[in-house]
Amino acid sequence: MGEIAGELARVKGAFAQPTLTLLHQRQAAVVITIFRAAFGRNNKPIPTARLHTQVEEHLAGIRLAGESEVPTGSGRDICQRWMRGQWLVRSLDETGNEVYSLTSHAQQALELVKNLARDRATLSEHRIATILGSVRRFNSEANPDRTSRVTILNAEIARLQAERDRLVDGAEMVGATEDYMLEGFTELLSLISALPSDFARVEERFATIRGEILAAFRAEDRPAGEVIDAYLARADALMTATHEGRAFEGAFALLRDDALVGQLREDLTALLEHPISGRILSDADRAELQGTVRLVRDGLDRVLAQRSRVTATLKEYIVSHDAARDRQLEQTLRQVESELMAWMATTGPRATHDVPLMPARAGVDHLRERFYDPADDVLPERIATADPDDAPEVSLTALMAQGGPRLNSLRERLEEALTSLRPVGSLGELFDQLEPSLRRPVEILGLLHLAADRDWGTEDVLDTFAAVRHDGSRRAFAVPRTPLPDPDRPAARPARSARSESETR
Repeated sequence: MGEIAGELARVKGAFAQPTLTLLHQRQAAVVITIFRAAFGRNNKPIPTARLHTQVEEHLAGIRLAGESEVPTGSGRDICQRWMRGQWLVRSLDETGNEVYSLTSHAQQALELVKNLARDRATLSEHRIATILGSVRRFNSEANPDRTSRVTILNAEIARLQAERDRLVDGAEMVGATEDYMLEGFTELLSLISALPSDFARVEERFATIRGEILAAFRAEDRPAGEVIDAYLARADALMTATHEGRAFEGAFALLRDDALVGQLREDLTALLEHPISGRILSDADRAELQGTVRLVRDGLDRVLAQRSRVTATLKEYIVSHDAARDRQLEQTLRQVESELMAWMATTGPRATHDVPLMPARAGVDHLRERFYDPADDVLPERIATADPDDAPEVSLTALMAQGGPRLNSLRERLEEALTSLRPVGSLGELFDQLEPSLRRPVEILGLLHLAADRDWGTEDVLDTFAAVRHDGSRRAFAVPRTPLPDPDRPAARPARSARSESETR
């Protein structure tokens, strides 16, 4: 009973992990689908507002597809619940904006679903050969017996030399079968898909260390030097004593070696250009293999950025921590204590003294914000006198064509239209009857100005004013229709005559 009870406790502990709590809920399929659609395979951080909008749009599409088990609430509320479930984490990017990213638990769940969605690999020659090769290589690197290591290396050299000689002599090349290639690509994709979650674990470890450092600094229960020593020890242990740290160090060493990176690219290109790969790999798998180096670089950049944030926290504390200020505060408190003892020596036991809780504010009428700068009194450079002969020739007609509206001429045309036997319906019709010199775009403003002086109202419909610029080009303007008053109505005549009388005066 003891063994089975212990096994049950371990299984319950595994089910309590955020990875299995994500997969064990009723809405797991919907959540995984949204994570895959939003973050993709590289887990690139997404701004918080954008992810809120994307979640709402994806949920709307899933509801239209007929799915009933979907999360409820706004995109913000749903993301907050996912953060409490340890599937999303919110942080600041390099520019200081808030972004979301998947935790290592969520990436593990995505990796598991992705592996199950692929055709599962079965027992094959490729898998057995891979196991044998891995065990052989592991033994050659870890065997403590010098003679055994030399024997293994000699055997491998002899095998490779024989294969090389056979190919140089023109022997028949044995091609890989489609099953062999399928098994190899499946194992390769499985290894690559595990990289993002490994990098995320290292990133989360550094984030945890940063939170603990800040808590230790705020508590001030340990000296700052001891806190910094503890961080350096934990950072070193993270890189050497954990699986994720060793994987990070190995990937970092790989990317520092240009030859290894080039070899990796060449090998992947050769595999993707294999004649059989076109029938085996989908477009998504091909893109995943092609982006392997970029995937590793992005993961390293995020881990290094998180480690830089920890280092920046230490630097900020060391720089901002002022020992002299602490000594001044201690001296002030001691002086206050000394003055208090002196006051107690000359007063009774029931003496009181009113002490303000906060010091009084200093009254300053004006505080100088800027000081004298001699550069402000430097005279500007002398303006060079232009030669009048270099000025372009401009005629009076050209200047008048570029000037403002000719209100006198427009007023005369407007009065003629109001007293004409053939009345004009609106300002637009009057504008179309004018000569080209009075149909400039600026003349439209002049007519509207004259209409506003006469308190003429506008209608909801638009009039088209076909204007003619001084260079002969034409331009049409849409202006609310301003009807002209009917000259036959008696009410319109006194207003117009009064206006003309006032203008005459």
